[in-house]
Amino acid sequence: MINLEWPWILLLLPLPWLVYRFAPAVSGNQAALYMPFLQNNRLQETTTGTAAPQRLPLLLLSLAWAALVLAAARPVHVGEPVELPDNARDMFLAVDISGSMNIEDMVLNQRRVDRLTMAKHVLDDFIKKREGDRLGLVVFGSQAHVQAPLTFDLETVARLMHETRIGFAGQRTAIGDAIGLVIKRLADNPVEHRTLILLTDGTSNAGTMDPLQASRLAAGQDIVIHTIAFGSEQVSRGGFFGFRRQLSDEIDEETLQSIADTTGGRFFRARNHEELAQIYNTLDQLARREQEGALLRPKKALFYLPLAISMSLFLLLIIYRRYKRGVS
Repeated sequence: MINLEWPWILLLLPLPWLVYRFAPAVSGNQAALYMPFLQNNRLQETTTGTAAPQRLPLLLLSLAWAALVLAAARPVHVGEPVELPDNARDMFLAVDISGSMNIEDMVLNQRRVDRLTMAKHVLDDFIKKREGDRLGLVVFGSQAHVQAPLTFDLETVARLMHETRIGFAGQRTAIGDAIGLVIKRLADNPVEHRTLILLTDGTSNAGTMDPLQASRLAAGQDIVIHTIAFGSEQVSRGGFFGFRRQLSDEIDEETLQSIADTTGGRFFRARNHEELAQIYNTLDQLARREQEGALLRPKKALFYLPLAISMSLFLLLIIYRRYKRGVS
């Protein structure tokens, strides 16, 4: 559909005729420009007894003026309504990269891989679905670090996630410091939805902030924290003969559950690739916008089309005048 932004400008269309019709005639006492080509035209008109040669310039001028006024009225093409995403959501991913994430108890494409490799694989798909959100990445071991600040550039966040390596932040696990760092980053962002998704395979045994205290601070800032305990139930370790032990003793599920409950989030337990992928699919549904975005009809300016026609007609008129002058 084509609309005019300033349709009232079309009232100027009869302006040249009104000037010609009602403006006072030029006094004979005033000096006039000497225009030989007009005299030649008048001579030809007198000879032939008709004003036909003047009809084409008048037609060109009229069409050029009409196209110029139409361009000034700002014609636009209005497209179908498009729903704009509600960008009022900030989300951080906090990923454990302590030494225990090096344990190879995951299977990906029939190949045994470590926990961090599996987490990267699942997070890559989750990050791609966050279009319209500002996403940040915090990695933590003995210390917590911002790997990617809040940004709409999801490709950069995914790339920085893949560049993380086990042990970059130390071998231990500082869950409380990771939460505290995210709170600091989100505190000055007055958006309605602020979320942290924290993945770990251990117990908080490093850092200066207690995880439960950090969760209470997060709740006071209206930051929702979803926690994921990640790792197989049993891991083969030991010397020549090897042995198996329960991993549940190494993950503080009770603390992770309390963190989620305190902030209004959810606690999840992931033991393999399928469970971890399903958890992030669930979180993707939970993180969807609760309010519909505004509707926008995209507009494409079309003023250049009548403007180009007007300029072309004026140019054609100039060429015509010069041609007539050369013939005369």
